[in-house]
Amino acid sequence: MLTNIMYVTLNVTDQDRALRFYAEQLGLEKRVDYPGPEGRFLTVGVPGSSVEIILWPQAAAPGQPAEVQPDTTPGQVFLESDNLRKDFEVLRDRGVTFEQPEPEDYAFGVRIEAVDPDGNRIALRQRGRASRSDG
Repeated sequence: MLTNIMYVTLNVTDQDRALRFYAEQLGLEKRVDYPGPEGRFLTVGVPGSSVEIILWPQAAAPGQPAEVQPDTTPGQVFLESDNLRKDFEVLRDRGVTFEQPEPEDYAFGVRIEAVDPDGNRIALRQRGRASRSDG
């Protein structure tokens, strides 16, 4: 039986730059950094969570990352916050780039989108009280 999500992979063009973004700017922790024969296996994760994001080395595709085409999403990860408006201020002060000037309310809580140096979208969410399932 399946029990958990272990990894989610994001392709990045520069693992060191990606690590700085995810650790220093977003505040995730580095979990694994192994220089394997098939490439460096590098993961980060939210402190206290078992899910890890693999920052996998991938050459930039044509038009990536500097020329991200409208209506395309190179990758997307959803991260949850217990106080998104406060976290937004901290992340903005650390230099995280956001697609909107401020978090916005929506039907299920509060949301805002950030973008990593490779154009991967980071969806930040805070659930509203009504959207949590207690059962």
